[in-house]
Parts: sequence; structure tokens; C-alpha cells
Amino acid sequence: MENKKEKLENFKVAISSTVRSISNSNKIEVSFGNQSLKSDKNSIKLPEINGINNNINYDEIRAQADSKSLNFRFSNKKLLKKNEPDGAISKKLYNISEKIRCEKIGTSYFKGVKSNIEKFYQKRISGLDFKSSEDKIIESFENFLRVKFLDFKNESHIDKKLKNYKKDLNEKFKNKISKLKDLTLDQEKYNSLISQLISELSLDENFDEEQKRDDENEKNDSQPNPENQDQKTREKDEKHEEMSIDTGMPDLENQTKESDSAEEEIEVENNSRPDLKKRGTKNFGDLKYKTYTEEFDEVIKAEDLENIEELARLRKNLDQQLLQLKNFISKLANKLQRKLLAKQNRSWNFDLEEGLLDTSKLPRIIMDPFNSLSFKKEKDIEFKDTLVTILIDNSGSMRGKPISVAAICADILSRTLERCMVKVEILGFTTKHWKGGSSREKWMKNNKPNLPGRLNDLRHIVYKSADTPWRQTKNNMGLMLKEGLLKENIDGEALKWAFNKMNKRKEERKILMVISDGAPVDDSTLSTNTSDYLETNLKKTVKWIENKSGIELLAIGIGHDVTRYYTRAVKITDVQDLGDVMINQLTDLFVEKNKKTLH
Repeated sequence: MENKKEKLENFKVAISSTVRSISNSNKIEVSFGNQSLKSDKNSIKLPEINGINNNINYDEIRAQADSKSLNFRFSNKKLLKKNEPDGAISKKLYNISEKIRCEKIGTSYFKGVKSNIEKFYQKRISGLDFKSSEDKIIESFENFLRVKFLDFKNESHIDKKLKNYKKDLNEKFKNKISKLKDLTLDQEKYNSLISQLISELSLDENFDEEQKRDDENEKNDSQPNPENQDQKTREKDEKHEEMSIDTGMPDLENQTKESDSAEEEIEVENNSRPDLKKRGTKNFGDLKYKTYTEEFDEVIKAEDLENIEELARLRKNLDQQLLQLKNFISKLANKLQRKLLAKQNRSWNFDLEEGLLDTSKLPRIIMDPFNSLSFKKEKDIEFKDTLVTILIDNSGSMRGKPISVAAICADILSRTLERCMVKVEILGFTTKHWKGGSSREKWMKNNKPNLPGRLNDLRHIVYKSADTPWRQTKNNMGLMLKEGLLKENIDGEALKWAFNKMNKRKEERKILMVISDGAPVDDSTLSTNTSDYLETNLKKTVKWIENKSGIELLAIGIGHDVTRYYTRAVKITDVQDLGDVMINQLTDLFVEKNKKTLH
């Protein structure tokens, strides 16, 4: 054991020495994982050395150390900031382009650097599943520049996944790559040109433009012909199926719209009308609600907010609390699974020519070998086509026992429903800062205009996506226990986000369960708008979802009555009751569905 520790320490020393050499700075501070730093200015932060099961992430640390050292040496932060484009996606692409510019310079000085970076990059990109459109755009852009600038070679499956996006990049950049290469050593001119090219892609603006076009089409088609509508729907489907770099937004978001003249009636997929196209809306019945800026908002995966080791530690804390509630949890999980499986009324089709071998018919084969084998197939069951989304209030007032129990119950439901073949996603909502953050700073610099609308930086967290198995995301639940994560709660916009995520999916039945401890609160927003600004928006959003969509909405208020917002709501006074209430509410919904089906 001592030799292993010594080996890891020697590796850290060697990496630190390499960083100082490549960065050309003896004063630079190197940290690993959550190690504290004396100063952020002259420092490089590297991943924690993961020595679990001898699977040490040497390649990742070498690659990041090399890349960050080159960035430290060859990038002037003031020049970088000077030419930074507007828009969240554009900024990410701009920073990637600067990283690759520095790597291009560095690989001419340090031959081993290119090998380290390429080795880890190929390993990383091969493991990505590209579920998010934004991620696909960003990865396509980085891959495009790496191939053009650093002569990286792609495996065929990577080229295939990124084909549509890179085709657009080739078109936009076809006459500029050689010029960019020539400007590699001139950061200001390089940053200026790449910023211009990225801005011309209009990734952050096309969303609003397409909304306006959809509005115009709606107005011009007040009495649509069903055949024409079907054709338009097919054309729209085909258009978004192979989404290009020009749109830069997921399918549903490109279909959202807002009318400037009046509140519109907006069609939403109805379970009884599968022919209708799914649609979202931007205002959800509240035309007066606005945001001062969405520039600093983020939707982020839980695993991107904390490193693997810290998530594992937080999960361990959650598991310790699970132990204290072991009997209570086992009863809940068994109760839910028993009820749901009973409602599924499983049945089989027998005497088929293919499927699962029907072992009950084996004796007749033994008695008479001329009898043919018999197979069976399970009949399709309704629950296979159901999505349950659990949206958890991650506000400061949930700190302590409420957030622990919410995390535990979400964890139990995820595991149990997965066994019953029900898809589950777990989402959380909070803000990035107290007191308004970057949004408020921007507002203050712009002379504090009156009634600015929502004035804080949203943070929407994906703890578990619907298609990811529980075992792959179980550590994420522990993040809810992280000190400092829970801040303000802007419920209306969180509901819109969860709704739009669900509305993109193809499950026939969708259930949205909200766990909250009261009214939406954000001091920065409420101090600059009317006192009921966030509460009014929540009420109108809930009303729109309940009355104009096919998504079933239910809420559980912890210590507060939330029936003034939600039609279907339950109040609990003791957080210990949360698990029982969640399970009973879900079970009741499934029972109701079965009764409707019988009629």
C-alpha cells in the first residue's frame, strides 16, 4: 500500500514539474481535485487522481495538464475577453477555439504533448452518447478544429455521428481555415476572426427568429386544411430530424412561440389525438412575464457540477441516512412495486413459432420428440409507455431533512419504477447565486431599468435523465446534500423547463410530480418587480399545463399548502410522510388510468 501511495505522489510531483516547464512559469500552483488554492490567478486545477481498483486516470491528467499549461502560456486573457461573442453556446465554442490555438502552438514546441492530448481526446469522444443537441454542436465544433488544426484522425463511428453538423461547419469555414492557421501566433486577429465566424453561425439567435416565423405561419393559416397540416408536420419533422448547426436548438425549442398581440390558443399533443404534433409555448399563458437576461442561465448535469470523488462521498452520506430508514424504505418500495405490477395485469401469448421458450411444454417434447418446440411472448403492457418526471425544489429553505428525504424518495422511486418498466427522470431547480448574480450586475450597469422581470441566474439540474439507468446516476442524488447548492427558487420557469423536456419525448403517458416547500422566492426579482410577480407566473404556468396539455401534474407541499397553485396537490407536515405520499399519489394515478382504459 505504501508503494502505491508513493507512486501516486511521485506522479503528482512529475506532473507539477511538467506544468511549470510547459507553462514557462515557476510560480504556477498545481492542484488536484478539491485541493484549495492560494490564488486562482496563477494556478491550474487538474482532476483528482482516481486510484480506485488500480484504474488510475493517468491519460486524462496528462492531457489536461498539457492543454491547460499551453493555454496559460500562450493565451492573453484580456485579449480573449475583448473579442468574446455574445450568447452561451457561442462563448463555449470561442473558448474551445482558443484552447486549440494554444495546443497548435504548443505541439510545435513539445512533441509529446500532441500524443498525450490526442490519446485522451479520442478515448473521451468515443465514450460520448451525444444525447443533447447543444453537446453535439459543441463536440462537432471541437472535433472539426482538431481535425483541421491538429490533424487528428476520427474513427468511422465518430465521423458518422457528427456528419450533419460538420457538413455545415465545412460550408461556413471552407475559405477561412487556412487564414486561421496563419493567424495562430497572432492571438488578437485570430480571436477576432473566429469570434466573427462563430457569431455568423447565429446559434443563439436563430431560436427567436424561428419562433417569429412560426407565429406568422400560424396567423396565415387560420383555417388549415388537414391534409396540408399533415404535410407541414411531416416537412417540419424532416427539417428538424437532421438539425443543422444553423438552428443550434433542440426540436421542441425551435417550435416554441410567443405572440406579441394576444394570448394564443396553442395545440398540445393529446393522448386521444396521436396525429397532433407536440408543441411547447414560451409564455404558458403569462404574456406579462419576462426575463431581464437568459445569458447566464444554465441547464447542467449533476455530474458536471462536482467531481466523481465528491459525488461518491455525498452518495455515501445519503446511504447512511438510507440505513436509518431501512425498514421504512423497504416497505415503501415493496408496496409501490406490488401495486404497480398488480395493475399491469401481465399476460402472455402462447404456442408461437418464436419468442421465449415455453418450458411448460417441454414434457411433451420429451415424450414425443416429433412435437415442435413452443414459444411465448409477453403481451404489450401499458406501463412500458409511461414517463414520470420528479421535479425537486432545490431552494435554501429545503436544506436539512426536507432535501435529504426528497433525494431519498426520488432515489427509491427511480429504482422501483425502473423495475416496473416506467421511465423516470429526476430534475432539480435553483439559482446560481444569491442576490441576483451576473444578471443583476448587468442590470445595474445598464442604469437599473424599471420592472426588469426575472433578475437572477437560473440553474436547472439533471440528476437522472429518462433513458439513463438508475445504477449509472445513483451518485448524482447525493449532490442535493452539497453545502451551498441550494439557493433561490423560481418555480414557474422550472415547470416550463420540465414540461418542454417531457413534451419532446414519445411516451404516451407523462406524469410530472413537483416537490416544493412553498411559494417561489427570489429576493433580487421580487425587490425590482411587483411582490406577486413570481407567484402569478407560477399560477398561470400551472393552469396552462393542467388545462392545455396532456401531461398530468401533481404537487407535494412540504409544510405548506400548495393547493393555491396546483389543482392536484397534497400537503405533508412531517417530511417522514413524503415517501408514503409520493407512492400513494403515483399509485392512485395508475389506478385511475386503468379505470379509464376499462371504460
